[in-house]
Amino acid sequence: MIEPTEAAAPAPSDFIRDIVSQHVAEKRYPGIVTRFPPEPNGYLHIGHAKSICLNFGIARENAGRCNLRMDDTNPTKEDVEYVDSILTDVRWLIAGWADHVLGMRSVSGSEAPYYASDYFEQLYEYAVALIRKGRAYVCDLNAEETELYRGSPDKPGRESPHRSRPVAESLDLFQRMRAGEFPDGARALKAKIDMGSPNIWLRDPVLYRIRHASHHHTGDAWCLYPMYDFAHCLSDYIEGVTHSICTLEFEVHRPLYDWILESLELPRALPRQYEFAKLIPSYTIVSKRKLIQLVNEKSVSGWDDPRMPTISGIRRRGIPAAALRRFVTSVGVTKYESVTEIALFEHTVREALNALALRRMAVLRPVKLVIANIPEGEAIPCEAVDNPQDDNPRTRHVDLTREVFIDADDFSEAPPPKYFRLKPGGDVRLKYACIVTCTEVVKDASGRVAEIRCTADLDSKAGGANAARKVKGTIHWVSAASAFEAEVRLYDRLFTQADPEIGGDFRQTLNPHSLEVVTAKLEPCLRDARAEERYQFERLGYFTLDSADSTPDRPVFNRTITLRDTWAKSGDR
Repeated sequence: MIEPTEAAAPAPSDFIRDIVSQHVAEKRYPGIVTRFPPEPNGYLHIGHAKSICLNFGIARENAGRCNLRMDDTNPTKEDVEYVDSILTDVRWLIAGWADHVLGMRSVSGSEAPYYASDYFEQLYEYAVALIRKGRAYVCDLNAEETELYRGSPDKPGRESPHRSRPVAESLDLFQRMRAGEFPDGARALKAKIDMGSPNIWLRDPVLYRIRHASHHHTGDAWCLYPMYDFAHCLSDYIEGVTHSICTLEFEVHRPLYDWILESLELPRALPRQYEFAKLIPSYTIVSKRKLIQLVNEKSVSGWDDPRMPTISGIRRRGIPAAALRRFVTSVGVTKYESVTEIALFEHTVREALNALALRRMAVLRPVKLVIANIPEGEAIPCEAVDNPQDDNPRTRHVDLTREVFIDADDFSEAPPPKYFRLKPGGDVRLKYACIVTCTEVVKDASGRVAEIRCTADLDSKAGGANAARKVKGTIHWVSAASAFEAEVRLYDRLFTQADPEIGGDFRQTLNPHSLEVVTAKLEPCLRDARAEERYQFERLGYFTLDSADSTPDRPVFNRTITLRDTWAKSGDR
């Protein structure tokens, strides 16, 4: 569902959208078609969210289509788990916003993403056409020799001894490569371009390699797999993509993208590639290789751990899709690499949650407060507000009883100056209820506070004779008679430094306090909490019911984010 502010917001403006607008005005294409083409070798992360919102956003703004395609050309690293997670993440992020422009293929009456592997036969025929044109050849150099012959950015490459191989011989060898005659690495198909080019991606790049490996989508039908650069541009062409939008590291690949398409002399308009700077948030790692390392080494509980920058983790943490869209759109689209402060993301999340979260009371570190002048078994009804941001906020009943729980952090026997919470002899207001005065502190055998005793000014409750009475402190509470216990996971930033790799090994900057688990006391209406709802535990932060680990008998709540930026003044921890 699109939030009203999102629906009313003007369309973003950037250099890529300007190019698309110009092409629309010129009627260069019959329709705008973009694509989001992840490799299914890991889960999507916050950086991919920017690409999703850009590609789907442009299609949405121009009544076009954005194809979801798995660029699955490397069977040894890909898995159906990743395909399923990508589809789930994309659908979640665009739901109610751009799902109407999602390009999918129809399979047995249902929708499925496109796959580069669906085009393997066509791609093979395109490769044969390049060989026939004398623009590709089969090379017998192994991977190490190929790298050596390619040279370096400041040193031209050397031509392969097989570069002049007759077309008929290359055609025969290529067919035998497909048939499985040769072992992995024995031969490769290379483009014949320019070994002296200053762009090393044009120095006879590999187009196909032999890989005897089962593929998650095609099974054992192939042992010959196209390289990403070859499959990507041709998949774009096959699908009718008009604007192939990718991140800056592919800028040097663009001449090869164009060379392949132009060399085949294809009959209709060719797609064009445009590059933008990727999203790099501070305190975050967005390298798939390193995220896999965190998962494999069990530094996190999995790809969807709420501390992870994956879209699955972000969703499980309780961050709304609209807030993520708003953040990645606000960052803008440029050609310049820069680091985006994670505080901007956190501010966007807090702003979104403040508007929609239901207010509830929970005590994370409970200590019992006994109100002496409320009789045993008596319950004094109070009215609590569900969300003061609503135009007509709803209220709910909370019962003030003789025994309640307050947070241990809200009481101090030896308080510092300007301490406005509960202290011996001091007054504080129980939110939505009345003012209480601490009269006695009871300790257990170890000297810890076991119970705090007080008296209540029951007339200071709303509607009472002393309702206007002022005190400087207000604290939250839950009734001991009706509260229930639940596990609450207090998540924080995963890394302690803005640049987690500043010391060389990003694992050295993992935050040992990124997760704290407590057993909390919650007000009874949270028994009916739903994973799709968002809650503000008053004075504590924003929380959501954990979608993975909660059961009806054992709810688990995740802290999405604190109410305020606790890192702003502390710096790196």
